[in-house]
Amino acid sequence: MNYHKIRKLQKENGFDNIQRLIDNGSVWHLEGRMGRHAMGLLQSGACMLSKQSHKDTYNNYIPSRDEVKPGSMGSYKNSVKYWESIHDYDAMYI
Repeated sequence: MNYHKIRKLQKENGFDNIQRLIDNGSVWHLEGRMGRHAMGLLQSGACMLSKQSHKDTYNNYIPSRDEVKPGSMGSYKNSVKYWESIHDYDAMYI
């Protein structure tokens, strides 16, 4: 599964807006619940970290997806795993 397929699935499933906020770093400057929501989506793999690092409101460093271990929270590989599992599940019931 490639990056563009993941972005298409995010859009189809309503994750495109939060992914855009993660990509541009603004989610880390919104109220706390938005950051916690983003963190949950990064952990699950529904979203991935940006290609560039960011700093949050408190100057904490948010790494890029290329700076984290492949398969870990926020990585591209974690998103591939998540979306492939969703796709495989859907295919079983079509």
